[in-house]
Amino acid sequence: MSNVDLIQLTEETKKLSSMVVEDEKVANELLSSTFKNFFASVKSCFNGKEALEAYKTSMPDIVFVDIIMAGMDGIELSRKIREISPNQIIIVISASNDIEKISESIEVGVNSFIQKPIDTKKIVELLSSIVSMINKKKKIETKTFSISLPLDLYETVNENAKAESISKNAVIIRALRNFYE
Repeated sequence: MSNVDLIQLTEETKKLSSMVVEDEKVANELLSSTFKNFFASVKSCFNGKEALEAYKTSMPDIVFVDIIMAGMDGIELSRKIREISPNQIIIVISASNDIEKISESIEVGVNSFIQKPIDTKKIVELLSSIVSMINKKKKIETKTFSISLPLDLYETVNENAKAESISKNAVIIRALRNFYE
């Protein structure tokens, strides 16, 4: 990945907030400090219960979670987050090779799974994938609206659109901009 791509990627990720949920102190600090280079904010949590409470108040764009943690594990945390926000982006970062746990995390609907230890290339690929997911989600969430126009106004819009070879929507948008300026 070239520097230009990394710069563009960072420009996109700097618009986002994240949460790291990792019970091992050193791993948590490493992930959090790495992600602070990419995200506008990074909330760090050391267990599932703490993370769930923090999630409810901060509602980050992305949650990075370890699977195996004492108390509430990452799968249960992901399940509870899905109840609150079904479309939350959840990325599992784990050293676990337990196929049952990995399968269970897939059933919960995590967006991605990345194996520890994580190298820089994996982080860049992961962040690219996250930006793509978010951009795709934004396109899907883009709302359309309709405007009912009186017939005489509609005919004027239609004539202006034909005269300028532009869409009727462009004529309406221009009129709305002029009205609100």
